[in-house]
Amino acid sequence: MKGKDIKKTCVVGGGLMGRQIALNNALHGYDTYIYDCAADVIEKVRIWTDEYLKDRIAKGRMTESETKKILEKFHLAASLEEAAQSAQIVIEAIIEDKDSKRGLFKKLNAIVDNDCVIASNSSYMPSSLFVDCVDNSARLANLHYFNPALVLKLTEVVQGSHCSEETAQCLIDFSRKTGKTPIWLKKECDGFVVNRCLRALRQEAFAILEEGICSPQEIDIGLELGLSHPMGPFRLNDLTGIDLSYHANERIYKETGLKPKGYDIIKAKYEAKEWGRKTGKGWYDYSK
Repeated sequence: MKGKDIKKTCVVGGGLMGRQIALNNALHGYDTYIYDCAADVIEKVRIWTDEYLKDRIAKGRMTESETKKILEKFHLAASLEEAAQSAQIVIEAIIEDKDSKRGLFKKLNAIVDNDCVIASNSSYMPSSLFVDCVDNSARLANLHYFNPALVLKLTEVVQGSHCSEETAQCLIDFSRKTGKTPIWLKKECDGFVVNRCLRALRQEAFAILEEGICSPQEIDIGLELGLSHPMGPFRLNDLTGIDLSYHANERIYKETGLKPKGYDIIKAKYEAKEWGRKTGKGWYDYSK
C-alpha cells in the first residue's frame, strides 16, 4: 500500500498527542476520524479544535474557508467501529499501558481490513509486543510523533522483524504527505533513536541533580545556552509529561530490577500529580 492510496485515517486516543496527530492528518487533506473511549475527552477535543482553528484565523495563518475544509475532513467518532471501519491507517495514541494497548489492538483486528496498517505512536513500546493481537502482523509498526505533533516535523517509523517493508514504506510516504520528515528504523530498540539518545543525556542530568550539584533549572540553562538546545531536559520533561517518564521508569525497574537515575524524584512528582504543563506544575510552576 502506498501513501497515495490512503483515503481514510483513524486515530484512537484523544489526548494531547492523538488530537494533534488527527488534526494534522485532516489539515493535509486526509479524511480523519478520532475516537476516545471517554466521552468527556472527545468533547475536550471538539473544544480544543475549535479554539485552535479560531486562533489560526485570528493570527492570519488560516482563512475561514481553509478551516472549513479542514473541519470537513475532521470527524469525532462515537464508536471505535465508526472510526476504524474502512480506514487504511489506524494510529494508536492511548495511554502507555501494555494491557490497554493489547485490548485495543485485538478490537481493531476484528474491525479493520486485513491489510489496514496499524501503527502505534508509543515512544517506548515496540509493536512486536502486540504481534499476537492481530492476524496480519506484517502491517503492524510504530509511527512515533513528537510533541507538539502539529509543529515538530520528525516521525520515527520503526520496522520490527515482523513488519513488512511495504508497511514501513507506506508510513514513510504517509509521514511525508502529512508534512513530516520520517527516519526509518529497520530494527526495534528501546527508546528508538531520539529517546535513546535523550535518555543518556537525561540520566546524566538526574545524576547531577541527585548529587546536589545544581538545580534542574540551572541544568536546563547550562544545556540551553552551552549546547544550544532549544529546551533543557527538565523543561522538555514538563512539556512531554512527567507522568510518561514515571511509566517508562516503572517499566524499566520491573524488567531489570534497577532504578533509573532520578527514579525516586520522578515517582514523588508523579504521586503529587506534578506532571508538568498538563497539571500546571512540574519542574517549573505554570500556575503563576
